[in-house]
Amino acid sequence: MAVMTLLYADPEVAAALDAATTVDAMRAALLAAYEGRLVAPPRAAAPLGGGRMVLTAGHLVDEWYGFRSYDTFGHPQGEQLVVLHDARTGAIRAVAVGEELGSRRTGGLGGVAVDALARPDAATLGVIGSGRQAWTQVWAAAAVRPLREVVVHSRSAARRDAFAARVRAELGVPARAVAEPSAAVTARDMVVLATTSPTPVLRAADLSPGTHVNAVGFKQRDRSEFGADLLDAADLLVTDSPAQAADYRPPMLAATPPYAGRLRDLGGILAGAVPGRTTADQVSVFCSTGLAGTEVFLLDRLTRVGAATR
Repeated sequence: MAVMTLLYADPEVAAALDAATTVDAMRAALLAAYEGRLVAPPRAAAPLGGGRMVLTAGHLVDEWYGFRSYDTFGHPQGEQLVVLHDARTGAIRAVAVGEELGSRRTGGLGGVAVDALARPDAATLGVIGSGRQAWTQVWAAAAVRPLREVVVHSRSAARRDAFAARVRAELGVPARAVAEPSAAVTARDMVVLATTSPTPVLRAADLSPGTHVNAVGFKQRDRSEFGADLLDAADLLVTDSPAQAADYRPPMLAATPPYAGRLRDLGGILAGAVPGRTTADQVSVFCSTGLAGTEVFLLDRLTRVGAATR
């Protein structure tokens, strides 16, 4: 008997996946990867002239397997594809088309990092960046910490003002925009870096003791939104996939000497096998790689909670 495949577009994803559900799914995915139940090989990329086709895949043992594909051509209507197969039959259970699932996945991973690494009393959040990735980081952080204020900076005054207005309207959190990046991060409990900048947008000297940082944008050697000063200042240096961090080309800055030996697995911290924050004054930095298979993990969760087009 044929299995009916569920189809999700961005509106269905947005309606069904709230922040708490997404963070919970990503926490489960990280634990599954650390315990070996989620097989998550590094991403593969095929050069195609002016861009690349990128494929990430994952397999939750005995339950499902699947992949995400996207390109780097920068088309205004470029979309991602996530496909979920039943591991027992090979049937395609669900397909998601668009940007929302991947963005919420990344935000959910950031939310897990905030919950695991930020101080329990952390309540102020500084943001550098005003795009989709910056938004889902704040959206997820608000699900795990009672935010008292969000302060945002980006190069565009109009975009940062709109971002702050959205935080106030959709999350009910006081928010304001500032003209300088240092004003966004100074004296904040938590910081999100979510830019497309290939050069540092933050100075570690602007951070207070005890700050937690989620870094989402470029973080490779010679192309990174933060510099070595941030890694030098970090008491805790964490990623969602040490294997993927080491596989970056060019290498992820945190996965190169002298930092590679300090890089901890977020899944291991969640499992209690790797130490996390131990004092309130430690600076923690989460370098997000986008653990492979987590988009498919989230699509599987979506099939359990949300409506779809059949």
